[in-house]
Amino acid sequence: MDHKDHGTEDKLKGVGNKIKGSMKDVAGDVMNDSKMQVEGKLDKAKGEAQQKIGEAKDHFSDTEARRDRL
Repeated sequence: MDHKDHGTEDKLKGVGNKIKGSMKDVAGDVMNDSKMQVEGKLDKAKGEAQQKIGEAKDHFSDTEARRDRL
């Protein structure tokens, strides 16, 4: 993707990591594997951060686009 994606790539990666993390968290719980649960929680946190970065990129690119129209 090019630099004009306005955060879409980050938001999609974030969703993927959150899903992966949720699956690991549940699997770790079912298998009584605390390490896997921790990895799942970390993946979910990483995904949340990626989504926030994508949202921030969207916000700033929208602001820049409005400024450029002035």
